[in-house]
Amino acid sequence: QLQLVESGGGLVQPGGSLRLSCAGFGFTLDIYAIGWFRQAPGQEREGVSCISQSGDSINYADSVKGRFTISRDNAKNTVYLQMNSPKPEDTAEYYCAAGLRCNVGKKPSAINYYYGMDHWGKGTLVTVSS
Repeated sequence: QLQLVESGGGLVQPGGSLRLSCAGFGFTLDIYAIGWFRQAPGQEREGVSCISQSGDSINYADSVKGRFTISRDNAKNTVYLQMNSPKPEDTAEYYCAAGLRCNVGKKPSAINYYYGMDHWGKGTLVTVSS
């Protein structure tokens, strides 16, 4: 059974660092583009970052550009999201998702999003607080 499993969430202080992992089970991730999304309570789901199958095409939401880094290790069937200098507004449930492409777009609310993702993980909670 195809599964995406996120891990690495937890409590982190503002200005600290945290690395999230997205592991694939039952399939190989290297045939998919992988996107990271987040959703805070009462807010829309936002596309945070997306990486192509080879890793040569990467997109970031403006809200995380320069602070977060997405990477993938296809040998380990895992995609990472390195979160540096997190802010309290980064607090959210973080999800990874797999699709054939990073179809970058904007929701009507102008939030960054990656459309066409076919498979989703169940999420990992990140709380940024002192």
